[in-house]
This record gives sequence, structure tokens and C-alpha cells, in this order.
Amino acid sequence: MLLLLLLLLPLRLLLLLLLLLLLLQLILLILQLLLLLLLVVLVLLLHCYGYYYYS
Repeated sequence: MLLLLLLLLPLRLLLLLLLLLLLLQLILLILQLLLLLLLVVLVLLLHCYGYYYYS
């Protein structure tokens, strides 16, 4: 029984590490999307500002 628990412990740790890595990748993906969105908004604002400024 104890041996089984000792065998399951690394497996749980590996699963936990895998979940943490997936979560980290998800967070990085969301950050990249937010940065892209911010860039798009900035470009649109600059475009509108330039359009009103030069017209």
C-alpha cells in the first residue's frame, strides 16, 4: 500500500506540473492576445486622429 502511494505521488506531481505548464501557456497566450488587441486599438486611434487632423 505504501509502495503504491509512493508510486502515485510522482505521478500526481507530474500531473500538477503539467497543469501548471498548461496554465502558464494559457496565460502567455492571453497576454499576447491582449497586446495584439492593444496594438490594433492604438493603430486605429492613430489612424482616426491622423484622419481628423489632416482633413
